[in-house]
Amino acid sequence: MAGVSFSTEFDYQSYGANIGFSQKTANKMGEFTAKFQAYLDQVKLIAPIELRTADNEGTSGRNTFALSLSYSQIINQNFQIEFLADGIQKTGYLSLPFHRVYFTDHSVHQEALPDKRFKIPLGVRANYFLGDKVILRAYYRYYTDDWGLKSNTFSLETPVKISPFVSVSPFYRYYSQTAAKYFAPYQKHTAFDDFYTSNYDLSKFDSHFYGAGIRFSPKNGLFGIERLNMIEIRYGHYAKSIGMKSDIISLNLRFK
Repeated sequence: MAGVSFSTEFDYQSYGANIGFSQKTANKMGEFTAKFQAYLDQVKLIAPIELRTADNEGTSGRNTFALSLSYSQIINQNFQIEFLADGIQKTGYLSLPFHRVYFTDHSVHQEALPDKRFKIPLGVRANYFLGDKVILRAYYRYYTDDWGLKSNTFSLETPVKISPFVSVSPFYRYYSQTAAKYFAPYQKHTAFDDFYTSNYDLSKFDSHFYGAGIRFSPKNGLFGIERLNMIEIRYGHYAKSIGMKSDIISLNLRFK
């Protein structure tokens, strides 16, 4: 399996390609998958307005190369498990050009980060079927990179079939990360720092995301449309320990 991709925004262009391979075990109960992806991107260098100069415009490259490995195994008719591992190398312009950083002397600077970053996520996913009406879907991921950021993610979703055509899915996800070694808050960086960011996505924080979804899938279609065979509405509340909160409502439709 292989593919190519392209996406564009006013300040970003991305060209991607991927190739993959999968192989089932002799008894068809397990499967190994390997996938390699490459993205060759261009970032438009839009500086904060007070730092712009006549030659401010321009672009810089940002490249990503990722190897993803997974192994899934059917343990029995009720239990399935999958192990995941990735190695991701990013090179090029990895800062966000429009981010300001305020130093202790009240001066303002454009964010500066290293031009290399290596990431290693390791995960495990498990599904357990409690009869034919309840599924337990659990996921755990450990992440580390050479910028000093480490994180743990745990999620649990429990779809429950109310009837042959209606199911509800409560879910919860917990996330925790350490700060990258180049992060410092407002007016904490100094001129002695080679790299600096005040982007709170790279700070230390915990987050919680929880909610539920409800799915309708009648056999004769929805709203008199036979081809529309599923509708799902999901609501989630997201909260970060650094003060961010949001509410998310999503709608998913499936046509056969």
